[in-house]
Amino acid sequence: MTTDQMKIRQLVENWALWRDAGDWKRFATTWHPQGWMSATWFQGPAPEFIAASKAGFEQGVNILHFLSGHTSDVADDRGIAQTKMTISQRAEVDGVVVDVVCTGRFYDFVGRSADDGEWSIVRRQPIYEKDRLDPVDPAARLTLDPDLLGRFPTGYRHLGYVQTKAGFTVKPGLPGLVGAEVERLYAEGAAWLAGSEQPGVPQ
Repeated sequence: MTTDQMKIRQLVENWALWRDAGDWKRFATTWHPQGWMSATWFQGPAPEFIAASKAGFEQGVNILHFLSGHTSDVADDRGIAQTKMTISQRAEVDGVVVDVVCTGRFYDFVGRSADDGEWSIVRRQPIYEKDRLDPVDPAARLTLDPDLLGRFPTGYRHLGYVQTKAGFTVKPGLPGLVGAEVERLYAEGAAWLAGSEQPGVPQ
């Protein structure tokens, strides 16, 4: 692993630790000035994502991130990082407290500053591979609305369900393990490494 790859890995880990801890000042340093965040519940500029995350944190929204395997490709001052991750959210659905767990990857377009040599996230697009939902109390019974559940792709079906019930507007059609959406993302990543003007078209 090169020094740049080590720094990119640290960048990704800092993002998760500082965001989940509510360390908003340091969390902001992980983002490029024109950074863009896409998620099930949010798509927009990094400063707006930071503000929305902070507001949710203060209101008790419980979304945590756990990281695993990581790889990155670097071309001069650009990189593409992929990190295995799990998103875990606790919420109440129809009077039942549940945990929803979604496994996938963070797919990050990253750049190195010419000023200080530090890496930052230019665009983050999660890839949603599979998820599940469990009542916190094993004895609790919860009946899901099949029509609402069916609105979302397999990779984040239950996460989308819980977030919709919590009042979020959840975006359909985000990249999963296979399909046209993730193939387009891979192509955008390759173009970024090759010097494209923009980091693809955020979804």
